[in-house]
Amino acid sequence: MTTIEYLALPTYKRILYKILAFFVAIPKVIWNFISVTIVRFFTKIGRGIANYFIDTYEIFVGGDWKTRLSYIIMGFGHIYRKSYIKGFLYLLYEIIFIYFMISVGGPAMMRIGSFGYVAQTTYMHPIYGIEVSDFKDDSLLILLNFVISLIFIAILIFLWSVQVRENRQLENLKKIGKRIGDKETVQGLVGKNFHKVLLAFPTFGVVMFTIIPLFLMIIVGFTNYSSTYQNPKELFDWVGAYNFQKLFGLTGDNGYQFAAVFGQILLWTLIWAIFATFTNYFLGMIVAMLINKKGIKLKKLWRTILITTIAVPQFISLLFLSKFLNTDLGAMNVILKNLGLISENIKFFDDGLIAKITIIVVNMWIGIPYTMLMCSGILMNIPQDLYESAKIDGASPIKMYMKITLPYMLFVTGPYLISTFVGNINNFNVIYLLSGGNPVFTNVNGVPLNTEVYGAGQTDLLITWLYKIAMTQATKDYGVASVIGIVVFVVVASISLIFYNRTNAVKNEGDFQ
Repeated sequence: MTTIEYLALPTYKRILYKILAFFVAIPKVIWNFISVTIVRFFTKIGRGIANYFIDTYEIFVGGDWKTRLSYIIMGFGHIYRKSYIKGFLYLLYEIIFIYFMISVGGPAMMRIGSFGYVAQTTYMHPIYGIEVSDFKDDSLLILLNFVISLIFIAILIFLWSVQVRENRQLENLKKIGKRIGDKETVQGLVGKNFHKVLLAFPTFGVVMFTIIPLFLMIIVGFTNYSSTYQNPKELFDWVGAYNFQKLFGLTGDNGYQFAAVFGQILLWTLIWAIFATFTNYFLGMIVAMLINKKGIKLKKLWRTILITTIAVPQFISLLFLSKFLNTDLGAMNVILKNLGLISENIKFFDDGLIAKITIIVVNMWIGIPYTMLMCSGILMNIPQDLYESAKIDGASPIKMYMKITLPYMLFVTGPYLISTFVGNINNFNVIYLLSGGNPVFTNVNGVPLNTEVYGAGQTDLLITWLYKIAMTQATKDYGVASVIGIVVFVVVASISLIFYNRTNAVKNEGDFQ
């Protein structure tokens, strides 16, 4: 479509065209991201690694004996050149690393291939004459220690590289009669490097509570770890890509059913995220515009009424609505029957389509007030001169909204919109507390597929289905749950990286006034 043809379209058709063009462009954006961004990233990484090795070799060849000895004994050059604090810290970490690897990390890395050799041995106690169990290898503990060992090794490589280059710097400074002692180190920590000290604590938290669990989840996805393996009484083992094949229906007796359910849940997760994000965003913006409009009376009252849903804890509201909209005992059906509006109970959570619509509507009720509050502050900052100029030029309210209000709001709230979309993909509370994922999937004969698909429901998101697989089922398959977690991670990471970098808030940050 040419520009002239586009401009000749009515406003609503332009909006539909832009929405359609947005979704049509997604595969192209993903392909460009994979073919260009990722290739450039790995090319840059490869060059960086090559330059690192070249630089390290040149430092070793050109350095003095103290710098060379620091390649083996971390911190030696610092201590010899009277930078004691850094030197002893580097040396302390090396000692801790060696102790950890000898006592814990090394054995775990040797056993990771089989997750241990013997889980437990049973023998007759020589004195009491009773059967006693002696636990040997714990597969889960071996896996955890293996992941921690990888983190320790990565930190060692980083610190080793830093102290080698600092040794070269200290050596060069000494040649011109200067040195960096403990006083300069402390001044740097509370001065120009103070941000590194502050960021050290959240970085440690990210490693402990995000990086390590993420690695564990990825590795567990390639094992047969489940509740049938009673740790530490039994060992689990590697199964390769079996869990991935099961998820995509490439193996198992009921593989096609499992793959079909996974596809429907993935599709519903994306549909839910789109509706939950954009309905709240645009309706919340419209409500904010109506309340802030000149001439509207009792503005504080309307705001107070709307934010009442925020004052009440969300889980209480959701549990109440779950009971209120119950098919058989819910007050909503009783009220509608008494008013003569219905003759049969509405299956709010017992019919797939109705349940999905109900969830989206309820989410609007609890989500619009948040967006309304956020948009109210932003709308007040839009220069009124723009609207006055537009009125003079004869622009209609819709035209001013499309050309002034919406672009301004998207510019400011673009990153928020993406984070909200990602958050809705993992919106556990609304789904689990409201519908519990119901109704369940059934086969062609109407028989529930509870066992075959781990109790998956038609309103389940990937995150709630993962929870059911790992926590609520009689047989908890942690391997399959981990694979679903990996899928969620890939979807969320792709959306975040691709679309965040394409928002005007990032690309044209300097244009914001």
